[in-house]
Amino acid sequence: MAAQLGPTLGEALREWHDFYILVGTAAATLVGLMFVAASIGSGFYNVNHQAGLRAFVTPTVVHFAAILVACLLIVAPAQSWQSLGTLLFIEGIIGVAYTGSVILHMRRHGFTTSVDLTDRIWYALTPVAGYAIILASAVALALQARPSLLVLAIGLAVLLLAGIRNAWDMTLWIVMQPRKPD
Repeated sequence: MAAQLGPTLGEALREWHDFYILVGTAAATLVGLMFVAASIGSGFYNVNHQAGLRAFVTPTVVHFAAILVACLLIVAPAQSWQSLGTLLFIEGIIGVAYTGSVILHMRRHGFTTSVDLTDRIWYALTPVAGYAIILASAVALALQARPSLLVLAIGLAVLLLAGIRNAWDMTLWIVMQPRKPD
């Protein structure tokens, strides 16, 4: 039997509303900043760096976008416990599968041995953990368990922190690259 939280999901989410608005806004802003950073670094990115773009830059944008989508689903009116749980479960499965494909891409191009352990953890394992936590929260949401909202917040925070850390790491890497003489 499901642990009843209250009459509606809306009432349960009311205390979390500002959190999800803040996290969603941060993710949307960071997606925009990633586009700005990519534009600024466009002179550096070329065909030779395509594998790195697909392994590092694109996944960071995807993770920020996943946070934004989750927050949009959460604050959308007329959701039920089951519909929100189902939609977040689908997003979590897609996130785990996508991150798995990124890890395989990193292995094929030698990034799993050429980048340090810290980067492998933050670019590959931390996003998998974030999506796994979102999956767990989705199941708990479908069961109407009160901790599901806290677990979901933790999963989104893990993705957000990984994205921020990785965006900063990419920025530093680009800044430290030797400049071509004009």
